[in-house]
Amino acid sequence: MAINLDPHQHTLAHQISCSGVGLHSGRTVNLTIKPAEENSGICFRRSDLSKRTSIPARMEQISDTTLATTIGCGNERVSTTEHLLAALHSAGIDNADIELDGHEVPIMDGSAGPFIQLLDGVGQKRQRALRKVIRFTKPVSCVSGDKFIRIEPYEGCKITSSISFGTDLIKDQSYTMELTPERFTNEIAKARTFGFVEQVEELWRNGLALGGSLQNVIAIHWDRRRILNEDGLRFEDEFVRHKMLDLIGDLALLGSPILGHVIASRSGHALHHSLMQAVVDSPESWEYVELRNPGQPHVVAPVKPRKKRSPVSLSGLLFPASAPCPA
Repeated sequence: MAINLDPHQHTLAHQISCSGVGLHSGRTVNLTIKPAEENSGICFRRSDLSKRTSIPARMEQISDTTLATTIGCGNERVSTTEHLLAALHSAGIDNADIELDGHEVPIMDGSAGPFIQLLDGVGQKRQRALRKVIRFTKPVSCVSGDKFIRIEPYEGCKITSSISFGTDLIKDQSYTMELTPERFTNEIAKARTFGFVEQVEELWRNGLALGGSLQNVIAIHWDRRRILNEDGLRFEDEFVRHKMLDLIGDLALLGSPILGHVIASRSGHALHHSLMQAVVDSPESWEYVELRNPGQPHVVAPVKPRKKRSPVSLSGLLFPASAPCPA
């Protein structure tokens, strides 16, 4: 099977900016995405802080997975990263510097659609360096009660996500797709975050979700049979599509595209993090490949199994010149 990836790394052709509210803080956040050098990866920088530490978008920087994925260095953090990272990853952007003047990525309309529109408008720049991809040779899995997620060997990138809420509105939903820029844009990017009304009210009482509204959250009615949003659903199965969006955004923190079939059932941010840690702890199950031509990968960094006490650093292999939290 041919691998549907350009062999070269890409960045943005020009910088782009947007603004919006943080879902939990309710504060307006200004965000700018800038082109970056090859082999630098995706990095966040807080422009509202005097130190302006660079926070790499890597799994080892994850500091919290409650309600959203938060990454950080020391006391500096950036939360709700998953929608923006899903857009960058699925659009094929390997290197970018992201500046924002708050601790939350703007929620926009609750989906990755606005970010995809921004990226489409600015275009991409092809870079000289070749892409490195994580190819799975053995399954890696993680289970938590009735929830599980695993990655199986597959010569491409396929995602399967399923959810089960046991309500009249959602019931059981499942979705499978080959991850390509076109399919992500058309089938996944516009799917919005969702929540039950009483859950949102509880978050409000605890000083969270202060930026949540019917403009950026699908609010499920108390009777579990309808939603409060007057414009209705964008897809009949918008709920599972948004779960897939979150999954893609979280797994982007591996720092590289993957060749494998990701299968997730009732997963969330915490389980996504656990899977990434399982990948790190199972170096015998994957290898790095460097793409020479589409469909013709070349192994560049085979990794021998190591003890869990000395885990492989994915970002160290991808970007060996970068420190974990460069200043």
